[in-house]
Amino acid sequence: MTTVQRVMIDSLEAAQHIAGVYAVQNLQLGTTKAGKPFLKMLIADKTGRTPGRMWSTTEEQFRSLPTDGFVYLEGQTQPYQGEMQIIVNQIREHVPTERELMELLPATEHDVDEMFGDVLRLLQSLQHPALKCLADRYLEDGELMQRFCQAPAAQTLHHAYLGGLLEHTLSLMTLADKMIEHYPYLSRDIVLMGLFLHDLGKCHELTWMEGFGYSTDGQLVGHIGRGVVLLAEKCKACEDPELGDAAVAVPAELRFVLEHIILSHHGVPEFGALKLPATPEAVFVSNLDNLDAKMNMVLDAAGRGKDAARDLGGAFTEKVWALGTRVYRPDPSRLEA
Repeated sequence: MTTVQRVMIDSLEAAQHIAGVYAVQNLQLGTTKAGKPFLKMLIADKTGRTPGRMWSTTEEQFRSLPTDGFVYLEGQTQPYQGEMQIIVNQIREHVPTERELMELLPATEHDVDEMFGDVLRLLQSLQHPALKCLADRYLEDGELMQRFCQAPAAQTLHHAYLGGLLEHTLSLMTLADKMIEHYPYLSRDIVLMGLFLHDLGKCHELTWMEGFGYSTDGQLVGHIGRGVVLLAEKCKACEDPELGDAAVAVPAELRFVLEHIILSHHGVPEFGALKLPATPEAVFVSNLDNLDAKMNMVLDAAGRGKDAARDLGGAFTEKVWALGTRVYRPDPSRLEA
């Protein structure tokens, strides 16, 4: 008799029966060529995620399940086009225990305290008095900084794991600090501050301790709008008389260019930008942000840094919609001896 057990996503093998609690993401009701409904989803835990399909279902069952949440499922693994997908036989909504949550929510592989220390070091290197004061007003907001260290950078796309927002922000600030020497006419202070601020609104936009999703604030305001509101609050706090000699007014023009970076960092309106990047620093931030997000997605899809030696039945992944293509997994430069 085959033992049915819960298996971590990164340990899935072909033709393996599994049963247990998993996170489900982007659950959708599709229709086969024969006109029959089926479920398609991403199935995840803290080690990764993989496609799932349930070929026999009903609209009633679909409505009983969370679009993004947690489920108990039983099924069998099947290599398909470079992915180890799961063919689901049974599935139902599940409320996870605290212990189960720790197994289900993916987290950064890096030390959070060390990453935050590196962000702090880069902010402390700012030279402009108003920007130094502004950075301090953010850093003294303990609740915001705690959420900054915990939050994912996205629900399902890039850096979608606990600590992902901090990891993404530090990656950008580190890259910029190294690249800025090649573009000496860019303002290093504005670039670093803009990168620190560009996604901070996600601390309010996203939820994570009960599964990755969007808060009411995220649904109604979003991280771009919330980021601009936070900036206005912190600029005002820079003039607080209680700061004494440390109080510094943030010039309006400086606030405008930081607001512009927040509003334009998605690049184009179809991706959520409220303005096209129109300053040298905004163009730099937008393109660097896009590069880091895309590299995180493509490296994850290709399995780089993971056990890429498993034969998953194909060199290409399924189509990665955020990239608009299927990803070629092998690295032909790594030749066997």
